[in-house]
Amino acid sequence: MFRSFFTAVVFGTALAATAVSAEIELKFATDSGDRDSPSGIALANWANAVKEGSNGEIDVKIFYQNELGGQLEVFDLFVAGEVDAMISWPSTSYDKRIGILNTPYMVTSWEEALDAYKPGGWANGVLNTVFNDIGLKYFGAWPEGFSGVATRGSYATDVAAAANIKVRTPPLFPFPQILESMGYQSAAIDWGEVYTSIQTGVVDGDAGNVIYWDYEYFRDVLDYYVRTKHTFVTGNLLVNLETYEDLTDEHKRLIEDAAVAVMETRFKAARDEDQHYVDQWVQSGKEYLELTDEQLAPIAQKVRAEVWPQMEPDVGKEIMDLIRAQVN
Repeated sequence: MFRSFFTAVVFGTALAATAVSAEIELKFATDSGDRDSPSGIALANWANAVKEGSNGEIDVKIFYQNELGGQLEVFDLFVAGEVDAMISWPSTSYDKRIGILNTPYMVTSWEEALDAYKPGGWANGVLNTVFNDIGLKYFGAWPEGFSGVATRGSYATDVAAAANIKVRTPPLFPFPQILESMGYQSAAIDWGEVYTSIQTGVVDGDAGNVIYWDYEYFRDVLDYYVRTKHTFVTGNLLVNLETYEDLTDEHKRLIEDAAVAVMETRFKAARDEDQHYVDQWVQSGKEYLELTDEQLAPIAQKVRAEVWPQMEPDVGKEIMDLIRAQVN
């Protein structure tokens, strides 16, 4: 009798503990990267840090690229609260102001980028203004790095030399406008057509990526990579605002602290990865050129003067003025 009673108590206690642990369940997702990719690993690290740090009070489910649908479908679920946290490369379809992520020459060094995008940084504040309006909270950047121009046959380190070079850009505003302001001829081409477009001479190169993508996918048809730094390519650490507001202060701090730790780890890892692919590029017989501050300054000044005003109708003058105040 005693044994039956004791067993019942233990079993009931276990059920109660399970109920407590399952009381909060958060869904973490990314729209880019499988479980073995850098973004997938970072997502799992963030989610598991939250789970372990909650002492069993929060359970997590993790979903990788395409497991909940395509990029736009997953973001729909995120905004609706069906997904709670993401490492995301969001579309501007929800709010054109998200396009500030593509602002050219907003930052030009890794140190500057970390200061701007971390909690308390000026870009972090601006991005929270935008994301809060669609029901999301922004924690920080998950960077890939600074973009460049990869070409075959010839290259440019100034506006004049770029005039006879035609490069592919992503088919999104303001990428064609950025490269044209830098002096290049541009052609907006989808990702799947880039290799063939370079191979057949439709364009002379690619101007939409960090060096990893040009090395990994197009190096057979490219000769040069010039680090122009025209955009800082980054994913974003985000949480659904309603989910966040429903949490205790302790759990809020846990999710934010874990996100910031992931961001800081990624800033170092991204720099190391980038240097690795620079080394690989050179070892494969290609030429890599890093613009000096003196070479970069007139290009950045020209692009800011010409492209930033074109962004105002989508992003808003107030936000662009905030960016100007920080950069100038």
